[in-house]
Amino acid sequence: MKAKILLFTFAILCIALITGCENDDFKEVVGVCPIVESTTPLSNALDVPLGQVITVTFNEEMDPSSITSTSFTVVGAAPIAGTVTYADRTASFTPTLPLAENTTYTARVTTKVKDLVGNFLQVEHVWAFSTGTLLRPVVLTTDPINNAIAVKFDKTISATFNMVMNPSTLNGSTFKVNQGVDVVAGTISYTGSTVSFVPTNPLVANKIYTVTITTGAKNSLNTAMVADYVWNFTTDIVPTVAVTDPLNNAINVALNQTVTADFSTIMDASTINATTFTLKQGTTTITGTVSYSGTTASFNPTNSLVIGKVYTATITNGAKNAVGTALASDYVWEFTTILAPPAAIIIDLGTAAMFGTFGGNAGVTNQGLNTVINNGSIGTTAASTLITGFHDGLVIYTETPLNVGNVTGDIFTAPPAPGTATSFAVAQQALLDANAAYLSISPASKPGGSDPNAGELGGLTLAPGVYKSASGTFKISNGDLTLDAQGDPNATWIFQTASGLTVGIAGPTGAKSVILINGGLANNVFWYVGSAATINSAGGGTMVGNIIANSGVTFSTAGNAAQTVLNGRAISLVSSVTMVNTTINVP
Repeated sequence: MKAKILLFTFAILCIALITGCENDDFKEVVGVCPIVESTTPLSNALDVPLGQVITVTFNEEMDPSSITSTSFTVVGAAPIAGTVTYADRTASFTPTLPLAENTTYTARVTTKVKDLVGNFLQVEHVWAFSTGTLLRPVVLTTDPINNAIAVKFDKTISATFNMVMNPSTLNGSTFKVNQGVDVVAGTISYTGSTVSFVPTNPLVANKIYTVTITTGAKNSLNTAMVADYVWNFTTDIVPTVAVTDPLNNAINVALNQTVTADFSTIMDASTINATTFTLKQGTTTITGTVSYSGTTASFNPTNSLVIGKVYTATITNGAKNAVGTALASDYVWEFTTILAPPAAIIIDLGTAAMFGTFGGNAGVTNQGLNTVINNGSIGTTAASTLITGFHDGLVIYTETPLNVGNVTGDIFTAPPAPGTATSFAVAQQALLDANAAYLSISPASKPGGSDPNAGELGGLTLAPGVYKSASGTFKISNGDLTLDAQGDPNATWIFQTASGLTVGIAGPTGAKSVILINGGLANNVFWYVGSAATINSAGGGTMVGNIIANSGVTFSTAGNAAQTVLNGRAISLVSSVTMVNTTINVP
């Protein structure tokens, strides 16, 4: 029986020798030996994050005092510093600095580590892993862009990254805005991949600002930018009114003055309007048209200004420049109109003054039974056969039963009869005098004319003066034109158009008229027309003034029964004059 017991004990001892571990104190077999179950990173792992914490997990609880920076090491190109900790069967090595990119590391756990009963790791556990090249955060775009100018004072400053960032790393230490050495206060927010800075107070005009995002800004994996990102921008200049016409406190301003203001910078045209640019005489608001071009705002009064009155022009701070920066305050200036009527403008028509109509070298044509030239003659330097549909006294010039025109003066033409050499000489002199008058009222001789409503004279009331179409044409289509002499018997109006003059519009009610008030005289109204004039093609209406056109004048059109009236003269230098049921009253 004792032999059996000894044999069993020997067998147990043999098994212990095979499966047990040495105890450091007694060098005896005392139980199961510790082993490494798993590691992080795994052996031969690639693209390991630079901030990786390296761990080993054992099959049992270990003696923490044996887990040290001597028994648990990590080596790259050289041994790296780190902190070793132990908890819940896992030992951790936290590098003091991030791991290097594209580097192979070897981690080692030596046989100095032991379990709680003193059993040692029987074989060193060694494994390797490699880091990769991390995708670092990069600033893709900024707003404002680098070196931007004319930035608004309430601008939100932002930067967009190429990846999602760690919001906690975007703060006042990593996103800084400076104006010189002064730190700009603001609120930082982050959404998507964009960080934004809202200044606490408006930015200062015409200053350079510097924005810096430091390498403290990190992505969601806590990878930092390679270097600080810095950019600059310059804030906008507050727009000002540089000069006005008339100047502030100007006197003797013309009654047909267009009021203008030149700005220091390009403005937003939509903010230059009848609300932001006004003109008043006392408390009375003056109606007019506001326009903007280049850097100049213009106010064209609908009606002429009044003699000897003080006017106040205002441009409010609702006027803004191209990026939305307003004037710092309203700009106000005053001026006083002329204290007396302007000196009389004398236009000498010479021998052309006796003609109600003159057809240059092309003739005069009447189509209708009710055409009459009162207190004047008609003429042409062309042959008598080019006067059609007229008679003077008993002399008839190609009249028909449907085309009868009465000339109370005489008819002057070249031969054949009834034209004579004498009448031809009179016509030639009249044409020379008409051409001289035409030149005397041209823009070259009478410069400085204004265009009160972009070529449209209808609906306006105009004081004496010179008016020139900016576009090259004048028309009276939006109503009648009123000419106010303001009690001046010498009041004179000169209208200059490089191309055409058109009075009236189509339709039975399309006729428009020119009306003289407060002593205005038809003889003192002059129309310089670079090409042709068309007067009330639908028939009817009353035109006023001396029309001197280079290339013809036409009154009404064939078939219109309504009488068209001209109080003045119709003179063409080259082409013919055509009338349909027209009355010309020569002043």
